[in-house]
Amino acid sequence: MVVSSIGRRMLLGGMVAAPCIGKAHAQQGWPDRPIRMINPWAPGGPSDLLARPINQRLTERLGKPVVMDNRPGANGTIATALALRSPPDGYTVLLAHAGPLTLAPNFQSNVTYDPLKDLVPVMQIASVPTVLVCRPELGAADLTSFITIAKAARQPLSYASVGQGSTTHLAAEMLSRLSGAPMLHVPYTGSTQAIIDMLAGRVDFAFFSIGAVTGHLEAGRLKGLAISTLNRMSRLPDIPAVAETYPGFEMNSWYGIALPAGAPRWLVERLHGECTVALAVPEYQQLVQESGMVIEATDPDAFGRKIADDLKRWGEFAKATGIRAG
Repeated sequence: MVVSSIGRRMLLGGMVAAPCIGKAHAQQGWPDRPIRMINPWAPGGPSDLLARPINQRLTERLGKPVVMDNRPGANGTIATALALRSPPDGYTVLLAHAGPLTLAPNFQSNVTYDPLKDLVPVMQIASVPTVLVCRPELGAADLTSFITIAKAARQPLSYASVGQGSTTHLAAEMLSRLSGAPMLHVPYTGSTQAIIDMLAGRVDFAFFSIGAVTGHLEAGRLKGLAISTLNRMSRLPDIPAVAETYPGFEMNSWYGIALPAGAPRWLVERLHGECTVALAVPEYQQLVQESGMVIEATDPDAFGRKIADDLKRWGEFAKATGIRAG
């Protein structure tokens, strides 16, 4: 596979930064023991797919094991709180996720951390778009006809989500508000059972991650109507963006790397540089693309702005809708 332009830029950036980073490493002596990456989600999902190759690459480059510590529960807030309470010495790294960092603080009342004060952003690894899918039996050919069907239905069409206050929930709620079509929320605890129930005709539609439903789309078991990104994706080029019908519509999750507040700048720069090199590997880029995700590889400041912007955006949406997730 030919290295993409973004891969070349990331790799060159990591090489240019290497001398300064190496000096900081020599001065600080980090790492001299294993590093723990806390993952807020269960093993085997997209978070593992993204992070485990990075951990392997970091292990090779740093000379110390980078070990995944999966801590699922409470929509990712337990693991996130644990990571952010850890010493800021570089031996605990958070696999940051949009859910516990920008959604939970706005839609849950029991969050014990402040994403703007309690973490130091390192890098947004990737964004995770969703695709609007429905039962083929609905007869919707595209998003416009789907909305027409939804408005004409005697009872609101039902949609699945992976949980109250999740991106899959908020995407459908946003579509309902923009289109004026009533829709009935049916929350699940994950996408597996939700997809099974949609295939069985028990729910009508949903926004799911592309990787979770690509096989069903290709087999014709589900109908793809629209992508949640502002523009079309190369992974599903024939499916338009929701924004083509409702300008400005965007609903993506994301993953990143963060450290507890107080982590020194040299450590942030070192970790960012090493992750940059890991993300530039062509095989990794292909893996991410085939999974329906998009590599971002942002710098720490850009990731910090992303977190702040999303917190504000979802804060406004929470006030407008009154949605609460507990």
